[in-house]
Amino acid sequence: MTSPRRRSERQPLADKMYEVLLGQFTDGRWTAGEPVNIGALSRELDVSQTPLREALARLEHTGLVRREALKGYRVAPLLTEFELTKLMDARAVLEPAMAYEAARRTTPEFLDAVLDAVDTLATLDSAVFSDYWKADERFHLLIAKQADNPFLETAYKSLGGQVQRFRFFATLGSARGAPGLAAEEHRAVHAALVAGDPDEASAKMRLHIENAKARVLSDRAAVASSLSR
Repeated sequence: MTSPRRRSERQPLADKMYEVLLGQFTDGRWTAGEPVNIGALSRELDVSQTPLREALARLEHTGLVRREALKGYRVAPLLTEFELTKLMDARAVLEPAMAYEAARRTTPEFLDAVLDAVDTLATLDSAVFSDYWKADERFHLLIAKQADNPFLETAYKSLGGQVQRFRFFATLGSARGAPGLAAEEHRAVHAALVAGDPDEASAKMRLHIENAKARVLSDRAAVASSLSR
């Protein structure tokens, strides 16, 4: 049995490996469906396989990798068009409700943080795709937390891994200019939050999710085409 001390010493390394692997997904190193060679990773990163396995187990919970019996880990396949449609439909149910609740309990600090997230997104170059997704996610997480409903927030975060699963395998494709489009839609949500208008905040969030759905479905077609070449 592993001693508590040894576990506590190993955990920070497992945490670090989780961040390293997550960074590799963000940087586009991995492709959908690619097998994960733990031995090669161990040699490349100069760490034992144990913290890598722990990091991969955490990534499995996000939906980014899958563990196959007797085969090890493999990067999750690209979401199907049906899965992506249903994922965005789920967000269209959940996120307007969170925006409604957030608009009922705004604070100056919250509004400033949301505005900063909007402004950050507006200044990004779409060529830096990972920065785009990170800024977008920050905006949505701020609203999820401000809704002050742990069940809604947990439900949103449970979708987060699947959203990342698509995001990390996306290419620019049809998404050129997406940061600017998303920033405009985010700014409309922010304006409704500033006005303290729950119905308007909900409506603007729903419109944003519907527009985002159209964009990601178009981009999925571009990703699928690139993977089939």
